[in-house]
Amino acid sequence: MRILHTMLRVVDLEKSLAFYTDVLGMKLLRRTDYPDGKFTLAFVGFADEAHSAVIELTHNWGVQAYEPGNAFGHIAIEVDNAYDACEKIKQRGGKVVREAGPMQHGSTVIAFVEDPDGYKIELIQKKV
Repeated sequence: MRILHTMLRVVDLEKSLAFYTDVLGMKLLRRTDYPDGKFTLAFVGFADEAHSAVIELTHNWGVQAYEPGNAFGHIAIEVDNAYDACEKIKQRGGKVVREAGPMQHGSTVIAFVEDPDGYKIELIQKKV
């Protein structure tokens, strides 16, 4: 068994695709419209679905807002250098909500960014 994907419901698919591809550097792996169901699924990731877990962006046509709730935490992405990653994300128009630095009560360097729908993405600096 392995994890295939995490699904997020998004309000503006094009804006979300721009964030995950242009700001975070993922690739759009596939996108399918389902006119009868009035929704679109877009899968993004850093590698092919056969080799890596990916994110499924679900756009339900006509929905103007979602309540993320308080049970979902965040998506985590490993980066070589969290400080550099934050700078690149800001240069590409992304929103850094917690600058890179050691985590509280520990030494792992982390940062948090936010996607257009308010979902948090944790950047965890690779340990050398």
